[in-house]
Amino acid sequence: MTEATAGSGPFETTGRPAGHRAAMRANHARAELRRRLPRLLIGLLLCGWGIASMVAADLGLGPWDVLHQGLSRRSGIPIGTMGILVGLLVLGLWLPLRERPGVGTVLNVIVIGVVIDVTLLVLATPDALWVRWVMMLAGPALFAVGSGFYIGSGLGPGPRDGVMTGLARLGIPVGVARAAIELSVLAAGWMLGGTVGAGTLAFALGIGPLVHVFLPRLSVPDAVGHTAGQGESSV
Repeated sequence: MTEATAGSGPFETTGRPAGHRAAMRANHARAELRRRLPRLLIGLLLCGWGIASMVAADLGLGPWDVLHQGLSRRSGIPIGTMGILVGLLVLGLWLPLRERPGVGTVLNVIVIGVVIDVTLLVLATPDALWVRWVMMLAGPALFAVGSGFYIGSGLGPGPRDGVMTGLARLGIPVGVARAAIELSVLAAGWMLGGTVGAGTLAFALGIGPLVHVFLPRLSVPDAVGHTAGQGESSV
C-alpha cells in the first residue's frame, strides 16, 4: 500500500537515525508491545479505510495504489490482496539492502490489504459527485491519522519505506529514491489501467503536511530514550 513519512519524521534524508536498531529492539519487548500494538493496529485500520474510501470515490489514488489497482484490473485479484502480494515482493528487497523488518512491517503488508478488501465489499461508488469528492478528500486525512498511529508506534517502517531508507544507506538520498520509485510505479499503474486523477494530486500534496501534523501528536517515545531518561539501562 501507499506509505507516508513526514519530512522531519523518523527517517532522515541520510537513512536511519542514530540508535534506530537499539530502539527497535527495545520497542519489541513484551511490555512495550502491549502498549504499542493496539496503536499500530488502529493506525493500519485507518490507513486501510482511507485507501478504500479513495478507491470507492474513483477519482484517483496514491502512486502505489494506482499500481495495485492497475494490476488488480488486469488480473482480477482484489486490490487489497494485490497490495499484499506487491508488499511481499517489496519486502524481499530488504534482504540485499540488509534492512530488518519489525512487527509493524509485517502487519503493514497484511492488515491494510485485508481491511481494503473487506471494506470494499460494503462500500460502493456513490452516484453523487459531491459525495465522491468528500470520500476522496477523506482518504488522505484518514491515511494521515493512521500513519501517525502506525509510524508513531515505533514497531517498524512499511516495506516500501524500508527500501527507500535502505537505499539511503547506500548513499542515495531518500527524497530522490522516493520520487524515482513513486513516479515509476505511478506511470506503470496508469498504463495498466489504474485511476490517476484529482485524488492522486490530493494525496501527493496533502499526505506529507498532514502526517507532519499528526505524527508528533500520536507517537510513542522510543523505549530506549524513555528508559534512558529514567536513568535505567537500555534493552
